[in-house]
Amino acid sequence: MSLKDKLISGSTIKYTAGIADSKVYGKKELVTTRVPIINAALSGTLDGGLAPGLTMLAGPSKHFKTGFSLLLAEAFLNKYKDGIVLFYDSEFGTPENYFEQFKVDIDRVVHTPIMNVEELKFDIMKQLDQITVKDNVLIIIDSIGNLASKKEVDDAMDGKSVADMSRAKQMKSLFRMVTPHLNMKNIPMVVVNHTYKEIGLFPKDIVSGGTGGYYSSDTIWILGRQQDKDGKAIQGYHFIINVEKSRYVKEKSKIPVSVSWESGINKWSGFLELALEHGSVVKTKPGWYAATGSEKALREKQIISNDEFWQDLLSCTTLAKFIQEKYQIGGKGDQETIIDPEDIE
Repeated sequence: MSLKDKLISGSTIKYTAGIADSKVYGKKELVTTRVPIINAALSGTLDGGLAPGLTMLAGPSKHFKTGFSLLLAEAFLNKYKDGIVLFYDSEFGTPENYFEQFKVDIDRVVHTPIMNVEELKFDIMKQLDQITVKDNVLIIIDSIGNLASKKEVDDAMDGKSVADMSRAKQMKSLFRMVTPHLNMKNIPMVVVNHTYKEIGLFPKDIVSGGTGGYYSSDTIWILGRQQDKDGKAIQGYHFIINVEKSRYVKEKSKIPVSVSWESGINKWSGFLELALEHGSVVKTKPGWYAATGSEKALREKQIISNDEFWQDLLSCTTLAKFIQEKYQIGGKGDQETIIDPEDIE
C-alpha cells in the first residue's frame, strides 16, 4: 500500500480521497435557467447556471430578489424531477400565485415560516443532517435581512431597549455550520438579503448581516434598478446585477436583466447591448438594428425578445464566446461558438 493510500484509508473523515477522486473537487452539476444572461451572471457562460453552495441576492426592497430566487427554483425543479425546494420564509411576502407565475410546482415546495435567526439555524441544521448527497434539494431563505435574533425578541418582551450584539454572532454561526453541508452534499442555497449605504462622501451598498454570509458565499449579487418607461408610464424595470463576489464571474461585472409588467423577464435581456459591443449587430438608423452583413433591419421592439433572431446569431457568430470572455474568470471560450442554441431554448 502506498503512503497516499495509507493516509486515505487511515482517515476518520468519510469523504477523504485523492483530489482526482474527491467528491468536493469533482465537477459540479449546474442548474441552467431559461434566461441565458442569468446563467452568465452565475457561472460566466450562457449554458451554465446555479452551482452548489451559497448564492446571496442582496438589494433594497422591490428589487426582484424573490423573483430571481423563484426563477432559480423553477430551473431546479425542471432539471430534477424528484427535486424539492425547502423555502424558509421570514417576510411572508410571496403569495402562492407568485410561485405559479414562475411555474414552480407548489407540491414540491416545503414552506417553513421562521421568526428568528436561532429558529432558522436549528431547523436548517436538522434538515441538512438528514439530507444525503443523493437527494436533490434547493434551499431558499427569504429573507435574512430583517430576521431578528431571539435575544432581540426576548429583550422587547421584557421591555428592555438595549442594543442587540448577538445577531451578527448567530448569523456567522449559521453560515459557518451550513457551508460544509452545502458543498459536500452538492446543495445550492439561495439567500435573499438587504443592503444599506455606508457613511461617506461616495457611499456604496453594503450587504447586511455581518461578515458571516459574505465570507461563506460563493456568489453575491447586489441588485440595482432603473425604470423602463414608455412616455410617462412605467412598463417595467431594468435591473442591474452587480457581481460583488463570485468564484466563477469577474467581480464588479454589471449584467442587465429586463422585466416588464406584461411579459415578465425578457429571456434575451442584455443581448442587444452585448451584440452591439461584439459587432455581430449594428445600428442601421435610430431605433433600427440588423445582424452584421444582413440587409434586413428590425425595430428595437422586434429584436429584443426575438427567439429566432438570437438563436440564429448564436449559431453563426462568436457572440457566446465573447460573452464568456467578458464575464467568466479565465474564460477563453473556443474557436467558434460556445453553445448550441438549442441548449438554452
